[in-house]
Amino acid sequence: MSQTIGIIGGMGPLATSDLFHKIITITDASCDQDHVRVCIDNNTNIPDRTAAILGGGKNPVPELVKSAVRLQSMGADALIMPCNTAHYFYEQITPYVDIPFLHMIQETADALDRRHIRKVGLLATDGTCQSGVYHSILSQHGIDIVQPTGENQQSVMDVIYKGVKAGDLSLNLTAFHRTINQLFDEGAELLVLGCTELPVAFELFHIEKPAIDPTLVLAAAAVRFAGKEIRPEYRGLV
Repeated sequence: MSQTIGIIGGMGPLATSDLFHKIITITDASCDQDHVRVCIDNNTNIPDRTAAILGGGKNPVPELVKSAVRLQSMGADALIMPCNTAHYFYEQITPYVDIPFLHMIQETADALDRRHIRKVGLLATDGTCQSGVYHSILSQHGIDIVQPTGENQQSVMDVIYKGVKAGDLSLNLTAFHRTINQLFDEGAELLVLGCTELPVAFELFHIEKPAIDPTLVLAAAAVRFAGKEIRPEYRGLV
């Protein structure tokens, strides 16, 4: 019997939709019944994670826990969360549920290992960068990280907040492209799209650079947990 996946969503809604869409897209299914059963709590009441990590922002843990418990009560057999920054609070959520909680960043590290990647350029929110959630896990795999600083990091935040979250497709991307190129100049083999808005941004703005998409990696982990197969054309990517 296949397993049900619960998505703690709303961080943000487009990223949640992107994860659900990827689960559907990569599942090797020929009819409705072959797909993964998914419960989604698009909880837009969850406070901004970066603001909480950097200080002064409201604690998102109570709402994260509410979503986790709600999804378990709906019949979810495992949880996933399409927000890299929110994984800073992962250990504060798991005590409240009795089902597995797939860890996006750990799954991404495992996928990088399978591809024998040893140095990456991290594109992520200030909260994700400063919390060290990627650094702590990737370092255990012997993977080095280069990341933007100063104005270059601001260009990443602008794409996330002023571009995707605000729905502004007219955003000037000159600084963002400069930031990406500098990461490759510093030796990155590929980019880690370490904010779930960034895969959306790369699609919306037609950016084509070597990258790993943690949302896609998480989708694949969820499909496998549910007992389904990945479409052959995606197996080498995840």
